[in-house]
Amino acid sequence: MIGQTVDVLVDRPLGTYHPRTDTIFYTVNYGYVEGVIAGDGSFQDVYILGVDEHLDTFRGTVIAVIHRLDDVEDKWVAAPDGMAFTKEEIIEQTRFVEQFFEIEVYC
Repeated sequence: MIGQTVDVLVDRPLGTYHPRTDTIFYTVNYGYVEGVIAGDGSFQDVYILGVDEHLDTFRGTVIAVIHRLDDVEDKWVAAPDGMAFTKEEIIEQTRFVEQFFEIEVYC
């Protein structure tokens, strides 16, 4: 999936709180790819890096996969075409949620 173009429906935009708790504030846009089923049985979740404005939809490239060692699903990381981030930058920008999991990042 790395290098694949995806269309993401953003259901947790940058600058909003998680719908079930006010302790998680989204510092990046976050959504899902409709039609791709993840390990939890829901649509595949995607963090969107490199866009500093509230989005409803996004088309970009999968640049990494966050593998959760202690969960049933992986998270994809997408960015605008041609934009890249280091593994360390990805970990830092997704820490607001991924801090609760043991993860490996594949770029």
